[in-house]
Amino acid sequence: MAKKKNNITENLPHAPVTPQPITETIEKNYMPYVMTVIVSRAIPEIDGFKPSHRKLLYTMYKMGLLTGPRTKSTNIVGATMKLNPHGDAAIYETMVRLTRGNGALLHPFVDSKGNFGKQYSSDMAYAASRYTEAKLDTFCNEIFGGIDKDAVDMTDNYDATMKEPVLLPTAFPNVLVSPNMGIAVGMASKICSFNLGEICDGTIALLKNKDTTTEDLLDIIKAPDFSGGAGIIYDRDKLRHIYETGEGSFTLRARYVYDKAENCIDILEIPYSTTIELILKKITDMIKDGSLKEVTDARNEIDLHGFKLTLDLKRGTDPEKLMAKLFKKTPLQDNFACNFNILIDGTPRTMGIREILTEWIRFRMTCVKRELTFDLGKKKDKLHLLLGLGEILLDIDKAIKIVRETEKEADVVPNLMKGFSLDEVQAEYIAEIKLRHLNREYIMQRISEINDLQKEIEELTSIIESEAKTKRYIAKQLAKIKDKYAIPRQTRLIYEEDITNYEEEDHVENYPVRLVLSRDGFFKKITHNSLRASTLRGSDEHKLKEGDVVIQEEDAENADELIFIGSNAQIYKSRVADFDQVKASSLGEFVPAKLDFDDGERVIAMKALKKYDETHNLIYIFANGKGVKIPVSSYETKANRKKLVKAYSDASPLIAAIYEDKPFEIFIGTRSGKGCIINTKLIPVKTTRTSSGVTLLTLKKDDEVAFALKDFEKQFPDTSGLRKVKVPTVPSPIKK
Repeated sequence: MAKKKNNITENLPHAPVTPQPITETIEKNYMPYVMTVIVSRAIPEIDGFKPSHRKLLYTMYKMGLLTGPRTKSTNIVGATMKLNPHGDAAIYETMVRLTRGNGALLHPFVDSKGNFGKQYSSDMAYAASRYTEAKLDTFCNEIFGGIDKDAVDMTDNYDATMKEPVLLPTAFPNVLVSPNMGIAVGMASKICSFNLGEICDGTIALLKNKDTTTEDLLDIIKAPDFSGGAGIIYDRDKLRHIYETGEGSFTLRARYVYDKAENCIDILEIPYSTTIELILKKITDMIKDGSLKEVTDARNEIDLHGFKLTLDLKRGTDPEKLMAKLFKKTPLQDNFACNFNILIDGTPRTMGIREILTEWIRFRMTCVKRELTFDLGKKKDKLHLLLGLGEILLDIDKAIKIVRETEKEADVVPNLMKGFSLDEVQAEYIAEIKLRHLNREYIMQRISEINDLQKEIEELTSIIESEAKTKRYIAKQLAKIKDKYAIPRQTRLIYEEDITNYEEEDHVENYPVRLVLSRDGFFKKITHNSLRASTLRGSDEHKLKEGDVVIQEEDAENADELIFIGSNAQIYKSRVADFDQVKASSLGEFVPAKLDFDDGERVIAMKALKKYDETHNLIYIFANGKGVKIPVSSYETKANRKKLVKAYSDASPLIAAIYEDKPFEIFIGTRSGKGCIINTKLIPVKTTRTSSGVTLLTLKKDDEVAFALKDFEKQFPDTSGLRKVKVPTVPSPIKK
């Protein structure tokens, strides 16, 4: 049988494999991508724009939309593709955020008509570009001034068919007026917006005095300002850190009003960093899980009048306390994290406010000098022509004679140059003057224009050559921009003393309950209605594990604080409301697991507290026969601590912990069957929590305290001979 032929490629030699180091791959392939994203896409430059913003606005400027009527957005998107090849969807989305209709900017750059969505909503989608119209807002006069006068460099577009500006010559620090966010590779940028008037004032102060400090700027530029309004919790130290470093965060919270007649809260402004959908979802989830029982309904009431989120309240709800709770638990209060990362000469830098303004001033001075140099050149050219005209006007008849006697048209300019010592440009200008202009009025106007031009040239030259005059020129521009466009602060300042702090217990639904604790550490919170129902059914006995018994029962309220005394000299703090309601037929919750007791630690006792009264005590009875009173106030803490160590003495095992609000009799029994009854007045109060107390019972070596009871009459009906009037005392046999 013939053998199967091999594949033809098996006989060909393999190409040699050349290994490529990973560092080389990164350098050649990945790093160019990284730099493109950083420099050409995600990080704004000192003019406050990313490339996508700049390309769009410049396209609209070249389309004549700064002065003309609105045009369909789809026309703008199509024209922008000549500069930005990233696709119509990306271009239109960029334009949406710049529009007045979207409301993302304090000072929008695009005057819009139609549905452009809303910054505060993720669900309110903008209409397609074929339905909407737009043009440049008049505010754009301040970002394009001088662009046709060589104020900034121009560069080729992606296919070298037209020019576009490298930067826009913004006449104000737009980088701090328009909010900006971008995520590059390995870095990001997040710049909040500031009030235009305050930024202009701060920049003018820095122009006038280069030693203006961050502290001075804090007095002028009070805080960030957002188009959505809301409020900023004013913390000068936090803001100082942001102003100095360009990094940090501040807190925004919503603005609301309470409608007493309708018993509802209308939320009118929310933090810039969140949306109504996120807020509604969180509030709805809280209503469903029972943690927001004060609200019966939450609904979106946004209409043509603007933003509105309405919360219907239960009768008797305190609106201020409710809002304090919502501020803590929902995005109605949100943090804005700052990262002032800006491209300066193609290099990303994280800078504070003063440094950003200094860099903008440097950039703006360059733009102004280039623009004024352009104007100066034009005026010098015009002056040069008029000076030549002045020579002609001294002897018009001679000029006319030269023109008349010249045989060829091409010789008119050379003959005028010879006759009046003019250069070619001057002679050409004179040769083009119409015969009708050779009158006295025209001649006098041109001569007076020479004087005006010379003054203007002298003034422009002095501004260009003097840094101080250039700064004064920029300051005047900023003052005019402030007068023309500045608006009052939208985001109000909220000071610490005006804030209602949220206290959890203030918002707990309060009602009477019965608390039950077993020896093995099982805890039950039972409503009185449940207890009554169990009694009617004849099943009011508590379900317990085999061998377990109830050691404590007391009535309390759901809003009370609850302490558990552990066997390892520790106290665990909780609240009654933290435990679930159960029935008597349930085992309840295992306290050591719920409160994270130490391994092997048992529950000795519990106590529900409305307050830490300094006249009330905890009585500790130890196995060695000693006892002590510790004031309850010793366990009060300002911080919300869940565990207190060294809560009492650990010199001897703790047998019982009993709460004392007034003196009572206590029955103390030993393992040998002896005991005594003493009044708690005989037990001294010690202010030190770890005090071991005094000896109450004199015990034999092999004996120790087994129990201590407050309510003992049912268990020990015959107590004759057990009452003692002083300590230490010798225990007597217990009668059964």
